[in-house]
Formats: sequence, C-alpha cells, structure tokens
Amino acid sequence: MDSDLFPAFFADAGATQTTAQPWTMLPMLVLMVVMIGFMFFSQSKKAKQHAAMLKTIKPGDKVLTSSGIIGVVLSIREHALTLRSADAKLELARSAVAEITERGSGKSESKSES
Repeated sequence: MDSDLFPAFFADAGATQTTAQPWTMLPMLVLMVVMIGFMFFSQSKKAKQHAAMLKTIKPGDKVLTSSGIIGVVLSIREHALTLRSADAKLELARSAVAEITERGSGKSESKSES
C-alpha cells in the first residue's frame, strides 16, 4: 500500500520544479553589503585609534611592540623611536608599537623630585 504512494509522490515532485527568481537573492545580497560595511567601519575605527595612540607616545612610556618586545621609549623621531629593553637599545619604526602599557613620568616631574 505504501509502496504505491512513493512513485506518485516522486512523479509530482519532478513536475513542480520552478526556477529561482533573481529578486529572491536580494535580501542575502543586502545582508552581505551591510556586513562588509560594518567590517570596513570597525577596521577604519581601529586604525584611527592606533594613529591617535602613536601621536601620544612620549619618552619614558613603557610600550609593547607588535613583535612582542617590551621596553621604555628613550627618544622619538618622525617615523622611528628608540627603545630600551633590558640591556639592549633598539631603533624601531613608530608604527611597530602595538600599545602603551604604562605612561612614564614626565621630565618635569623627575626634576621636581630631585
């Protein structure tokens, strides 16, 4: 009895095939555009924050570089900075700084203490 229903069901399924309309993909395309927009916005926001952080670096700050070196900033030039890490003195690109871990005391504070 049940075996008689299966051939009839499959025959009907083959006859009712429809072609997909182009407008049915529109919601998925809109969603993809919105997601790409959010990713671009968040990436540009992060880049602006990093650029602002790089402008605020001053001598005496303890920094972490993108390669994992932790050190104290000795001097700053336009595109480079000098960093002291343990017994080594390194010259790095300014953009290599990933974050400022500790703000150093300013030179004016050091003079007032002595």
